[in-house]
Amino acid sequence: MTVHPASAEYGIWFRRTDVEDVDPLIPARWDAVDDTQLCTRIANADGVRVSTVEHIMAALAGCGIHNALIEIDGPEVPLLDGSSAQFVRAFLSRGLMSCNAPVYAIEILKPVHVNVGEACASLEPAHSLTIDFHIDFTDAAIGRQDKSLNMANGAFVHELCDSRTFCRKADIDAMRARGLIVGGDITSAVVVDGADVVTPGGMRHADEPVRHKMLDALGDLYLAGAPLLGRYNGHRAGHGVTNQLLRAVFADPSSYRIVKCDPNMERDLPGNGLKAADRPVVYA
Repeated sequence: MTVHPASAEYGIWFRRTDVEDVDPLIPARWDAVDDTQLCTRIANADGVRVSTVEHIMAALAGCGIHNALIEIDGPEVPLLDGSSAQFVRAFLSRGLMSCNAPVYAIEILKPVHVNVGEACASLEPAHSLTIDFHIDFTDAAIGRQDKSLNMANGAFVHELCDSRTFCRKADIDAMRARGLIVGGDITSAVVVDGADVVTPGGMRHADEPVRHKMLDALGDLYLAGAPLLGRYNGHRAGHGVTNQLLRAVFADPSSYRIVKCDPNMERDLPGNGLKAADRPVVYA
């Protein structure tokens, strides 16, 4: 997979380099999502798909990258270590360039809420993007965790980007049966078995699971097509709930507006002001 620069207002697109005689381009957009079981998958009208887009989308959002073409020669974004850290480190090492063009954001104007069983998520008005998340798992290694974080001032890079996906040991076989994480193992996620953390080295943060859910939420929210100005609240929410929330927002034109960001607004966007020195550490 290679991430290429793109011109202003291009947005984020994926291009499958391994397909022929069909449209290889897939927009990284909420209405291109066609599956949200275990990960977020996007597809175009020709049925060309890319799955597990949420981690690189979070890295793009968290680094303030609004335009990019992602070329990939297979149907799934590399899992790497199960976080966004290696994507972020590569972006900041290579360097970011400002386009001589306005930055637009999606401002939430009124509360929007969705419920799916015991899970729910909402967006409400706020001057910048804040993510609140609550998880509650029966596994003693995870349990109940809560965290709230404003995404301004490089918070994603400093606080969330190295937090890995997590799963029960029994989940790994189910994911591989669906053709996912084919290059992954217990070092590609935080694997728990009851009260035990099976992954060597344990957790990177005591609350790594809820941090990763916030990472996922940022990536899934970036499928809105532009940075969001609003407060996201997720309770046991996953990829499907967040996508349904975006669909609810865009189904109601009175719930949002597209705004041209002034310098003060730009300063509050994720990724503003990041430098190469902000690169996350490399884990052994």
